[in-house]
Amino acid sequence: MVRQPAVAGRFYKSDAEALREELAELMPKNGSEKAIGIVAPHAGFIYSGKVAGSVYGQLQIPSSVIVLCPNHTGMGSAAALFPTGQWDTPLGPVPINSRLSKLILKHVPLLKEDELAHRFEHSLEVQLPFLMYRNPEVSIAALCLSSYDFESCRDIGEGIVQAIREYGEEVLIVASSDMTHYESDDAARVKDDIALSQVLALNPEGLLTSCRQQWISMCGVVPTTVMMVAAKALGATRARLDSYATSGDVTGDRRRVVAYAGVTLF
Repeated sequence: MVRQPAVAGRFYKSDAEALREELAELMPKNGSEKAIGIVAPHAGFIYSGKVAGSVYGQLQIPSSVIVLCPNHTGMGSAAALFPTGQWDTPLGPVPINSRLSKLILKHVPLLKEDELAHRFEHSLEVQLPFLMYRNPEVSIAALCLSSYDFESCRDIGEGIVQAIREYGEEVLIVASSDMTHYESDDAARVKDDIALSQVLALNPEGLLTSCRQQWISMCGVVPTTVMMVAAKALGATRARLDSYATSGDVTGDRRRVVAYAGVTLF
């Protein structure tokens, strides 16, 4: 099964050479750090690309990556694993890691194989150019997640841990998320400080609870919660905020922004 790009030419450049030039500008560093998990934003590159680049540019990307994204479209299963095949990108195809995906499906009962949830979902797709640019041999397991309570997030995260341990190779876990949506720049920063304090404290339950109690519109809070559960079980002991920005930094309009954060877990 081949998943065609849904937002190439809108969120990022559709021409391969132009996209490579764009990514080179967004990732001036060529780092070699190893991480267990990251949070990276998924807006158009003009808005959030520098924030995403601040994370990806510092990392050594392994050949196996799990990408967790939210479901913006409402289509498909609530917990959808993309079946075997590949995701086409302007930089070439990104293959689905079938062995890792099958292990995740084995250990996460909530998951269903479902391409519909992924068909038009942008939040996973926009991670792929960064991953491909840093490691052209990368393969992925692709999970699209709707809203869940913490117990379900914990179950998914723990299942991912079991899958990674059985897989036996290095795996990076990417949580795709933007932060506060459509509030003033000042309000966004106040709310996001609350959410990010829980991420930096490695408190996944605190993150999910804070976002829901404080009405923080972090769209990828469930993927981030799941990633944090898994990362902690895999040995993560610290988190670093690499970058934070809002769309107002680009447009100059601070009245109604979307915010973005890049975080690395070691």
